[in-house]
Amino acid sequence: MKRILLIEDNDELRENTVDILAIAGYSVLTANNGKTGVEMILQHHPDLIICDIMMPVLDGFGVLHLMQQHEEVKDTPFIFLTAKTERADFRKGMGMGADDYITKPFTGTELWDAVANRLRKAAIRNQQFSPNLQGLNKLMYEATGKESLKALAEGRNIDKYKKKQVIYTEGNHPSRLFFVQKGKVKTCKTNDLGKELVTEIYGDGDFLGYTALLEGSVYKDTAVAMEETEIAVIPLKDFEELLHNNYEVALQFIRLLAKNIASREQQLLGLAYNSLRKKVAEAIISLHKKYNPKNEPPFIVKISRENLANIAGTATESLIRTLSDFRDEQLIDIKDGSVIILDEKKLANLLY
Repeated sequence: MKRILLIEDNDELRENTVDILAIAGYSVLTANNGKTGVEMILQHHPDLIICDIMMPVLDGFGVLHLMQQHEEVKDTPFIFLTAKTERADFRKGMGMGADDYITKPFTGTELWDAVANRLRKAAIRNQQFSPNLQGLNKLMYEATGKESLKALAEGRNIDKYKKKQVIYTEGNHPSRLFFVQKGKVKTCKTNDLGKELVTEIYGDGDFLGYTALLEGSVYKDTAVAMEETEIAVIPLKDFEELLHNNYEVALQFIRLLAKNIASREQQLLGLAYNSLRKKVAEAIISLHKKYNPKNEPPFIVKISRENLANIAGTATESLIRTLSDFRDEQLIDIKDGSVIILDEKKLANLLY
């Protein structure tokens, strides 16, 4: 049951509002002035706050200001309840971080709608979504009741790529978002000497090409099919419309991107400072986690030696020698071109 704190100095209005909220199934705490309200916020950590503006001791603006000084409650949804409709008050409150206004007198429906909307948006902000198509579909369903991203991909042209065929090239301007319907795609960068570094691998249900779209810049790497691959293509204008229509969706999408950036930074640090054995072990473990998130047997990583070496940031010959050492130590086995993890715990221990 969601808990709401109502801060209102008018006894009759406070009691009536409590009754309206109780009908909708909310648990309601009350305070008759701003000072008491702040104390209750810090003590009870309510899910949402409804606060009058004009009150004795401490007004609503003061309550909002003090609340935002405390990390544990500063993001709590906050709705002003006021009879004042001057534009300056609206601007001041929203500028301070209020989420909404309800103007007196109000109906029960208006109150219920405002509370439900703010609680729903707060829930979206607090949820963690995986940085792939499934995560975004869940996000869109929570935000709109529709699997919008999945719907965007449906009915689109499906481009088919052969192994080693380029999907987009570093330095080009983006015009589309790509969804991998089937197959695997790698993104990579190549230096002046032709040495390749694989920056990421995408599989069924992953999306790619989004960073350049959001930045309004060129692609920073090249995408290449690793096997027979089918990709749904979504135009830039549809992708932008998806993000612009919902603030919470855009905010959560940025958080998903931040996770990918953090992962990329960790990869670069590993390439710079890790030993050869640690680089190879980390590449195998990261691929295993990506394509077997439930960690269920068989623990098979199917990838070419060349691509695995490019992910680990080492020469293919060095990779092969290291894999041979791992096999002698019974950490892995190699069969039909695939790496089979025999002792995941010992392999992971090499990372520390």
